[in-house]
Amino acid sequence: DRVVLATAGGAALAAEAMYRSASRSAGTPAELVVLDTTDPHEVSGVLAGDLHRTVVVVADGGAEAESLRRVFGRAFAEAGLDGAESARRFVVVAEEDSALARDAREAGHLFVPAEPDVDGRFGALGARALVAAALAGVGVEALLDDASRLTAALRQPYDNPALALGAVLAASAAGGRDKLVIADHGSGLDGFAAWAEQLVGGALGKDGKGLLPVVVEGVDAPGFELTPDLRRVILGRRPDEPGPGREAGVSVAGPLGAQFLLWEYAAAVAARVLSVDPFDEPDVAQSEASTAALLRSEEGTAPTVVRRPPELVSGAVEVHAAAEGALRNAQTLTEALEAVLESVPEGGYLAVLAYLDRAGDAAAARLRPLLAERAAKVRRHPAPVTFGWGPRYLHTVGQYHKGGPGNGAFLQITGDVARDVAVPGRPYSLGELQLAQAYGDLRVVRSLGRPAFRVHLRDRAEGLAQLTGALT
Repeated sequence: DRVVLATAGGAALAAEAMYRSASRSAGTPAELVVLDTTDPHEVSGVLAGDLHRTVVVVADGGAEAESLRRVFGRAFAEAGLDGAESARRFVVVAEEDSALARDAREAGHLFVPAEPDVDGRFGALGARALVAAALAGVGVEALLDDASRLTAALRQPYDNPALALGAVLAASAAGGRDKLVIADHGSGLDGFAAWAEQLVGGALGKDGKGLLPVVVEGVDAPGFELTPDLRRVILGRRPDEPGPGREAGVSVAGPLGAQFLLWEYAAAVAARVLSVDPFDEPDVAQSEASTAALLRSEEGTAPTVVRRPPELVSGAVEVHAAAEGALRNAQTLTEALEAVLESVPEGGYLAVLAYLDRAGDAAAARLRPLLAERAAKVRRHPAPVTFGWGPRYLHTVGQYHKGGPGNGAFLQITGDVARDVAVPGRPYSLGELQLAQAYGDLRVVRSLGRPAFRVHLRDRAEGLAQLTGALT
């Protein structure tokens, strides 16, 4: 009754939204843990749970899912599960003739065929997301029924909500409102905003075009204020009282299954209008190739990175910049963070990318509203601030960061590893893989000429407290 989903991209976020929404409304008989990370602290926390109650669903994915499959295989053996029993603790969801499917059958894993030729970004209602949710007790039949009830409206040339939303997305991107700020207001769909973020960012952000999704904490959160380059969307019903939520131009409400289908259809419509391929990820491969080069697994050696001295050290926090002087001679952590904000191009945005533990380092997410507030004070024109966990964002809005309009600045956060996890059969640990993913993506965005900084926490808890203090 403990399900761990090891995957990356849209399937992970869709399954998490299904589980969280079901838990909020009626509860589920089992637990679902989504692992789309290589952070050894987060993985260690999941491994510390009761492995005798655990089944691991591997739904395609890249280096993350493959490494986690190896790590859990060893953990099951160490927990006393024999070879056959350990093998049957894995459920693999993949295309029928894929290498992963062949490996699953050879290893004796349970196998569920996934739909062929379905982009994971658009696969919320496919097997890669539904299998783990169903095993955790989510009523997936009801989700699919809700989606099916919407299909008749999607065939209409008029009064078609997906055409209307697609028109809003495309017109916003083409008309200069190229940031889509998403706030939940009582939708009851916990986690859905994060899934919508990956869909919009990845489907539309390419060929120098796109729409940057910015998920904020609520209609009263910093960054939801109306500016000329923002389009605001509320998930749920608009508030009746006057205020920022009431003035938002678009609100979207409905059951979760229908919402998945509505937004997928709308994203495809918007991509058509913008003349981009919604199913293509031409720029994601850059970071993957850069990570692979750092791992150098074909040579059987651990990752090699060139470490430069930090530009600024303050307590448990190191601040690294691509070039000397990029921090504008900052003497304090507050001044360094303000220099990062001032580096955002006019009409651009700041992306905060945290390669940390989503559970143990949850305080990192609170930096987004603090930086948005500070941006409004130190800049003549406020800059939207987004937040993403690494390496999750590589498979979500990472495509937009590299292939979109090119007006982003980046603040990456890494942290010391107190307890690493070896990856069986590989010359690197999870900590080294995570570091390679962080460095690999940083190297790509810097090669594109984007302002990019890295903050490293020598002590995670103390460092996050320092960053918070520097912004308050």
